[in-house]
Amino acid sequence: MLVFPKSKPGILIDEMSEIVAYHEAGHAFLATYVGAQVHSVTIAPDWDDGPERFGDTQIGWHRDRFSSSEIRQNSIRVALAGPVAEMLYRGEPLHPGFVPEWSNDWVVAWEAAAAILGDEQRRLTHLEGVVVELYRFLDQTLHWAALAAIADNLLAHDTLESEQVREILSSWLD
Repeated sequence: MLVFPKSKPGILIDEMSEIVAYHEAGHAFLATYVGAQVHSVTIAPDWDDGPERFGDTQIGWHRDRFSSSEIRQNSIRVALAGPVAEMLYRGEPLHPGFVPEWSNDWVVAWEAAAAILGDEQRRLTHLEGVVVELYRFLDQTLHWAALAAIADNLLAHDTLESEQVREILSSWLD
């Protein structure tokens, strides 16, 4: 989920929509890649049930296919995939823990990692390692093309449901 302040100086609405689309596409692509179900992904979420946000991805985990440990590990990766996709799109290597718009994603990753690593320094090192791993993974031509296909469809339709995401990614991931 990407949360922006009311106004982001120096960023035009169309450019912000593209940034949000790539961010949410990062979450959706990686969730699908690791075997979770993307229920929906949008760049036009309702603002009536929480903080103002410009994107949202709803994901479900098949508990019969994943152990609790696998869900935690994959939740970390999926949470950080949005910020990493945005970093790649913008060409700016930023730390996900220091960008206010990514704070929700960082908190999700941090809390999932807390169940694995109690020591905060080790947890931070682990999350930073995941960011580097994701950066390399998403920067691969095939993965980036699949992610961009989701972003393009988000820009065209604002919201994608589960079937649409699977259809978009079927030619890339099968």
